Amino acid sequence: MGEKVFMQGNAALAESAIRAGCRFFFGYPITPSSELPEYYAAKAPQENLVFVQAETEVAAFNMIAGVASTGKRVMTGTSGPGFSLGMEAMSYMSAAGLPAVVVNVMRPGPADGDILAAQGDYFQAVKGGGHGDYNIIVLAPYSVQETADLTVKAFELAFKYRNPVVILSDAMLAKMMESLELPERITPNENYDWTMTGAKGRKHNVITTCGDGPIQWENYNLALQKKYKKIADNEQRWESYQVEDAEIIMVAFGSVARIALGAMKKARAEGMKVGIIRPITLWPFPQKAFVGLDQQDFFVTELNAGQMVEDVKLSVKDKERVSFYGRMGGMTPTPNELYEKLCELYRK
Repeated sequence: MGEKVFMQGNAALAESAIRAGCRFFFGYPITPSSELPEYYAAKAPQENLVFVQAETEVAAFNMIAGVASTGKRVMTGTSGPGFSLGMEAMSYMSAAGLPAVVVNVMRPGPADGDILAAQGDYFQAVKGGGHGDYNIIVLAPYSVQETADLTVKAFELAFKYRNPVVILSDAMLAKMMESLELPERITPNENYDWTMTGAKGRKHNVITTCGDGPIQWENYNLALQKKYKKIADNEQRWESYQVEDAEIIMVAFGSVARIALGAMKKARAEGMKVGIIRPITLWPFPQKAFVGLDQQDFFVTELNAGQMVEDVKLSVKDKERVSFYGRMGGMTPTPNELYEKLCELYRK
């Protein structure tokens, strides 16, 4: 790891991307992600970066698709409404096998919403908000340190599988300041046999999603599904806390997992056997984390009306043992609030 610093979440993410070899950033300002383009704009002269403030989020997403086709590391950052506008490009990049990183700093919705923390974009990121059958790798940090670490991992996974990767942050993680160790600088490989870099001295490469009839297009889709299955088999990530003897297991991701940890510690201090599963990959969802946990109750908490809870119900043996508590509109529960909900569940 590199130097120890005290940084805001958005700044740490941008700096980590630069250190991971991402020299290209295209974006359109939208709170609470605006520090991402600001950081790149400020660093561009001294780091020899390419930064463009696009006219719209639609333009920014298609710009990163263009750079991704050349095998260069590229990123954009936005929030919920801008992420919605980029869905067509996300579907295209997934189908065309273009590796890029997209940061979605979630805020409340529907529509324009507010600028506080929320997790209502889970479905849009995990279930595929664009056209067709496709999947995006989705990473959910819960601290500034993990934001930096997962930024590096996002580029690795994007190029390993030639697939877009989303870092799903939120307004709380983006704005908080914490100490962290920055990643070491790396020089990424940019010599790939599939890139659009000019065909002098080599065969022509073709990057397209155009089908030549249903037979060819179905085979193309089947090849994509084979890749997604490989990702799902090999890239599930999570952390578990004290689940071995737990009677109730909390499930939370991102910033809410921090709050859930506080509630769990208080419950443990009061003699309640409570554990936590914290998904780090939201797609692929870490179903393996729930293997063998057949006698426990599950308490899912999110900043939405109930989205990840559906994947939890699909991952456990008895969905009737899964309960949910969510807050919306930028409201965030306290550890005591979640503790009280645990007490209600424990009494049952």
